[in-house]
Amino acid sequence: MAVDPERVFKPINIALLTVSDTREAHNDTSGDILAERIKAAGHHLVARAIEKDDANVLTVRLNNWIDDQGIDCIVTTGGTGLTGRDVTPEALDRVKERDIPGFGELFRWLSYKTIGTSTVQSRACAVVARGTYIFALPGSNGAVKDGWDGILAEQLDSRNRPCNFVELMPRLREV
Repeated sequence: MAVDPERVFKPINIALLTVSDTREAHNDTSGDILAERIKAAGHHLVARAIEKDDANVLTVRLNNWIDDQGIDCIVTTGGTGLTGRDVTPEALDRVKERDIPGFGELFRWLSYKTIGTSTVQSRACAVVARGTYIFALPGSNGAVKDGWDGILAEQLDSRNRPCNFVELMPRLREV
């Protein structure tokens, strides 16, 4: 990361959603990892929830958080695989205005270094929806570490050069 010491860090408000039919607060290890990293980076964890793998339920949750002016960014973990129950990308498709294809591409490139060709089973993705970033990471502990440490920590840091997601936030609603 190329941090420009002349720039000021701007914390953003992040909501964290774990998508799982089996996880609860006491065993949401990937959610815990992300929550710790979000706070350690200096951002505000303003909401956290666990929802079942149900595209309709996820769409409602996402729309509520997108419409909340106190949330700048949503990070999800889980539901990005290939099984019939993995519906997080489909839920993002229902709310998105724009895809951020480079996010999934870079995630899989980083993940390849850790898990090899198994990374092709990931449908990690990112979108912009009504001025809110949404990043969908797989549900494993390793995947959330790869996604946060390798992409989001830098791109959600307003000091990152040559560019970052934070500096674009005021312009996301332009028409």
